Amino acid sequence: MIVEHRTYTFRPGTVDGWLRKYETEGLPIQKRHLGRFIGLFVSEIGALHTTVLIWGYDSLADREARRAAMYADPEWQSFISGVWSLNAIQSQNVMIMNPAPFSPGA
Repeated sequence: MIVEHRTYTFRPGTVDGWLRKYETEGLPIQKRHLGRFIGLFVSEIGALHTTVLIWGYDSLADREARRAAMYADPEWQSFISGVWSLNAIQSQNVMIMNPAPFSPGA
């Protein structure tokens, strides 16, 4: 298993609007395509206006195939166009992480 860890930094005052849109529109599409949703976390202390999304995949090839199918979905294309029009996301960082041998699911 691998884990995709996505960190998004938002303009102040825009996280709540993005969260509502993501929960009602984006997440259902992603769950349909990406499968293993581990969680979405919102910063409380530290770097504010930040969210972290975590997805699990069997392998890099599994991730690539699942994300390609999602990008081809017209519902996803419509959702992501709406996200960009919010002009809320300032930065995005994506890490692919391997579990340590003693981690659950390794």
